[in-house]
Amino acid sequence: MLTRAASTVGDDLAQRIPDVLRTALGPHWEFTVDGPHIEILHPHRDSPYQPPRRSPTWREILDSLEAGFARVGAPRDACLPLRWGRETELTISAVQALDPVLKDGQLRTYRCGFMPQPVVRFTGQRDAEGQLIDGFLTSFVNVSRVQPIGGLDEYGATLDGWLTVLSQLGFHARHLSIYGTLTPWRRRQVEGITLRFRHLDLTLGDIVLLWNTDHPDRMAVDLGTGLERLAWARTRASWQPLIFGRFAQMAPPPTLDALRTATLLLGHGISPAARGAGGITRRVIGAIDPEATRLGVSAIVRAAYDYWSLFGALRAPWPEIARVIEGEGEATRSALAA
Repeated sequence: MLTRAASTVGDDLAQRIPDVLRTALGPHWEFTVDGPHIEILHPHRDSPYQPPRRSPTWREILDSLEAGFARVGAPRDACLPLRWGRETELTISAVQALDPVLKDGQLRTYRCGFMPQPVVRFTGQRDAEGQLIDGFLTSFVNVSRVQPIGGLDEYGATLDGWLTVLSQLGFHARHLSIYGTLTPWRRRQVEGITLRFRHLDLTLGDIVLLWNTDHPDRMAVDLGTGLERLAWARTRASWQPLIFGRFAQMAPPPTLDALRTATLLLGHGISPAARGAGGITRRVIGAIDPEATRLGVSAIVRAAYDYWSLFGALRAPWPEIARVIEGEGEATRSALAA
């Protein structure tokens, strides 16, 4: 629950946000504010969307994002280490780069600017059978802009800059919208206000205004989406072929998702273990269907390795990763047989 002083700060910011965004985005947007709820729509939102004829490569999307963010004042910074070991075993969001300023009230961050951050999460939405639904993965790239800000004007400029970056990727403003609630939330020493953005009917991500409870002048912005979801929204292609390419029909989606995630974990030197981050690696490898990988995992691992290498050098070579996955799987099968 928010204290009275904290609530006052949050309420003041919430009341100012609509006017800040009107100024930042300009007159060509329609604002609807109903109590704490806000929605921002383009007047020509009903125009049809035509996906591009050619789907860009992952490298082309990444290069476009990097150039676009640099032009709006957010140059690329190095990714956080995948092994986190503070409040979470693994890095689950680029916003963890802001922990010093948001959680400790310090005047520093671990990283700042544009970050294409590989993350691992087990919170993706699932169907009635427990399988991840389209649009969700255990491991993905959290495309983010994270940085401290001096006031709400910079928050508004961040959202406006993001729309510019999206336009350079081929998204038109008329198919984009922003919505959410202006009610502040609090998690321990951090408070925030979250708005989401979508392309047509598909939510892409969010922009979060954040501040330290004890030092509300120490504010930051976290703008984030998923690289894979961004590509999906742009192309409107089928999800499984988009993510897994030529392997999409060669194994069940849970196995493909686990192989992709295991490659990321092992590539960052997080070996299977009984507990901790290594326990997560063992859990992920345990989700691989042995019947689907009787001929080995080398080809799939190499494809995933090439993908993850776009965002930073991996510590282990791909043949070693394949060997560990196959060896761990064989050990599990032997234990079950015994």
